[in-house]
Amino acid sequence: MRVTPEDYIENVVDEMSFLNFLNVLSEDWETSAEIEKKTPSPPYGSFALGWQNGTIGMFLEAAAACGLDNQSQGGIMPGANPWRVAAEIMLAGKYYE
Repeated sequence: MRVTPEDYIENVVDEMSFLNFLNVLSEDWETSAEIEKKTPSPPYGSFALGWQNGTIGMFLEAAAACGLDNQSQGGIMPGANPWRVAAEIMLAGKYYE
């Protein structure tokens, strides 16, 4: 069974688990790209596996926008472990528009 970043994020508690999360997120991107090569998604929908942002620039911009947009509400996860918060911000880069 494939491990998704959405499932794995629950495990992020420290630096090593954050790095493992980044590997899972990267593998998710690669799997999405492989699926897209075989069966392209419609032009106005998300890419395979829910990816909304198709370039590194778009991904980083979306992650930063999510983090900044949530600052007015006290942050993404006020008081949470900073490694988990960083993982949540990175995951948001997958789908945040």
